[in-house]
Amino acid sequence: MMAALTSADVKATFDFIMNPANKSPKRGALRLVTSVEAPDDATVIFHLSQPYASFSVNLIPSAIGIVPANASADFSRHPIGSGPFRFLQQSQDEEVVLERNPEYFHDAPRIARVRFRVVPDGVVRALELRKGSADLEMSSLSPDIIPVLARQPDLAVSDRTGANFSYLGFNLEDAVLSHREIRQAPCVGDRPRSAHSLSPPWPGEAGWGRSAAEPNVAQYPYDPARAEQVLDAAGFPRKQDGIRAHLTLKCSTEEQARLIGAAFQEQWRRVGIQLELRPLELATLFSDVAKGNFQITYQRWVGANTDPDFFEYAFSSKRFPPDGANRGHYHNARVDALTDQIRVEMNQERKALCSEVQKILADDLPYLPLWFNDVVSVHRRSLCPLDLPSTGNYNFLTSLHPNHSR
Repeated sequence: MMAALTSADVKATFDFIMNPANKSPKRGALRLVTSVEAPDDATVIFHLSQPYASFSVNLIPSAIGIVPANASADFSRHPIGSGPFRFLQQSQDEEVVLERNPEYFHDAPRIARVRFRVVPDGVVRALELRKGSADLEMSSLSPDIIPVLARQPDLAVSDRTGANFSYLGFNLEDAVLSHREIRQAPCVGDRPRSAHSLSPPWPGEAGWGRSAAEPNVAQYPYDPARAEQVLDAAGFPRKQDGIRAHLTLKCSTEEQARLIGAAFQEQWRRVGIQLELRPLELATLFSDVAKGNFQITYQRWVGANTDPDFFEYAFSSKRFPPDGANRGHYHNARVDALTDQIRVEMNQERKALCSEVQKILADDLPYLPLWFNDVVSVHRRSLCPLDLPSTGNYNFLTSLHPNHSR
């Protein structure tokens, strides 16, 4: 039987994160915490230096997992928890196996075991589903493969609107990209689930949803002729070779990211911007972007953009890495002031503050919003229906009915 989760474990976890010597990437979210107390086994008291409206969001399991106070150095190889599933085994770069947690405090999952397999190639993932050696994937297949699999009698497709947000991030300390016209002019054209702002404009279980989104912001439809005029006026004329500027886009090695990068490359070429694509392994990509070693990056926010705290985290000049995610070193004094207010505001005034921030960001364009990613799963028909979450996490596995069919 596992030891009980107590407040001592919670306190030890947060004390570790808050210790600068440990260089935790989550420390920035707790910068307003001055101390943590555990007066008894079931009570934890956080002391903050000032009000923080989104503090509870930074305590949820998807943000921070509790580690036992007496955890050994190799805890990551043999983790334990109090969730619906417990860790069974893993093989590096191959698989992770979970099993039903018999000591879970809530309703136990209906499925006894979940095996997450690492299959880097999308075609191989599709073949695994087709031949029956895999039961489910989520948002990991290219769009052209999905209708082919949907014709299989034992496979089905489930989908829903998603909250995860794809964007181009710009390094505003770069000599070329510091010019707003360069960021605005070569914008991409029509796109599914277009993101004109950073908060998803539809309701859902993921945070504020529709109440945070501001629809009345500057938008940038693809208009090569207008882009040419803007770039000329901004002092970036075409040279003898027809090129105005050379830029580099860093993205992941994922097939979809590389295809999207190629589309940007072609569209920007038409207005005289030569874009070099540099696909990188995820760990290298994240490291480069955090260090400011990039000009443009194609990335995705997963979950974080569903709470107003995101605006400070990603755009306040007080939140450069490692204390936040303002990786492009964007600086706007008005945004700093507004996000300071958003942090402490607890009532409806918060929405008005968020709307003003979104309008400023749409003008300054530290990010070029692209789209919100639908959550799409191809799976065994016997697993229907799937209650997919808008953020694309795997919480639905706890309520999955493996023997249910249409």
